[in-house]
Amino acid sequence: MLLDRTQSPSFQAIHEVRLPAVQSTTLANGLPVHLVSVHQQPVMRIECIFDAGTWYENGQAGAAFFAMKMLAEGTAGHSSAQISEYFDRYGAFLELNAGPDRCSVVVYCLTRHLADVLPMVKEMLTEPVFPEKEFEDLRNITLQNLRVNLEKNAYVAGVLFRENLFGKAHPYGRTQRPEVVEQITRTDIAGHFDRTIRNRPFQVLLAGHVTEAEVALVDHYFGSMTFAGSVTDTETLPELATSQPVILAEKAESLQSSIRMGRRLFTRDHPDFFPMLVTNELLGGYFGSRLMKNIREEKGFTYGISSNLISFRHEGYFLIGTDVKKEFTQQTLDETRKEIRRLQTELVPADELETVKNFMAGEFVGSLNTPFEIADRYKLILLDGLPTDFLTNYVANIRSVSAETIAQMATRYLTENDLIEVVVGGK
Repeated sequence: MLLDRTQSPSFQAIHEVRLPAVQSTTLANGLPVHLVSVHQQPVMRIECIFDAGTWYENGQAGAAFFAMKMLAEGTAGHSSAQISEYFDRYGAFLELNAGPDRCSVVVYCLTRHLADVLPMVKEMLTEPVFPEKEFEDLRNITLQNLRVNLEKNAYVAGVLFRENLFGKAHPYGRTQRPEVVEQITRTDIAGHFDRTIRNRPFQVLLAGHVTEAEVALVDHYFGSMTFAGSVTDTETLPELATSQPVILAEKAESLQSSIRMGRRLFTRDHPDFFPMLVTNELLGGYFGSRLMKNIREEKGFTYGISSNLISFRHEGYFLIGTDVKKEFTQQTLDETRKEIRRLQTELVPADELETVKNFMAGEFVGSLNTPFEIADRYKLILLDGLPTDFLTNYVANIRSVSAETIAQMATRYLTENDLIEVVVGGK
């Protein structure tokens, strides 16, 4: 039978999502453990999550990043080469992550090798030595990468935007600068580790082919650890910056300009989070968004433009970003504001709104294909204290947003005077 390619294939809109339940328990010492057990493949991920990110740096920018990266550079019993070879021997993959709020040690491995992997993970968390040579090597590599990035308009625009949004001294506004990286010392790194990770409670997230046997193994290695108490945020936070409305960093040699536009918003527990999420998607959240249709498809100013809602534990913000040829910079800014005004003054047509909701529902379901992706979604609930039905009601909350609500969101949160504009390159 020949296909009639003039007719779209039939589809069924997604209205409900059922997720595997997350199970929570505690180890012998009270350490919380969360399980997302999906027995698709004999693989698993163990993630140890600490309150040790930028928020807890005590003013020393980069301390969290270096403290985490140095965990694999040497312990009391193993060198960096031996640690690397140890994980390779069992086909395990190690990730050391430092973020705005948290740091994590993540290991992917075959479930049958968990008993072999856990001793090294525990050793890294309890006996790191932060060797001087490895620290100098890591610092030099970081400096080289940083100097390369500072030549890129897009990187500089992001730095200037966050610094202006929160303030250079604020944990969410602090960024790595060459002069700061050059000054950081091994003592600074060890101090951050001692204050936020060593003998501090953390949360364990197990995902994949996980059974009670794996939980018992984790209890065997981690359940006997003793803790000195939870991390206290000793840093006195500065007042949030009074943002400049427009920042222009001229670069005469640049052919392109990087544009960032946005404002501070709220976290995921705010009552306007879901309405604003749909508003963002319409404006610039996906390939068929209004900004893409206008600035990419109709005007041809850019290869891509997008908008996003970024949420941390304590703050959130809205961001529009794109790179354009320098002579199109002002036109791009004008067209962006025009699309925002359209959202404020014209109700979104029903078919366009339905398309966006279907896309968002499908994207959400598509992000739950593996147990690791499901675990990443559950982290939002477990670590940020969100309602237990946040994920199960995700699609319903999206579908409940009306065209009238979107106009209200755009008027309330996207007022032109409230948006910061950063341009690196020129107008």
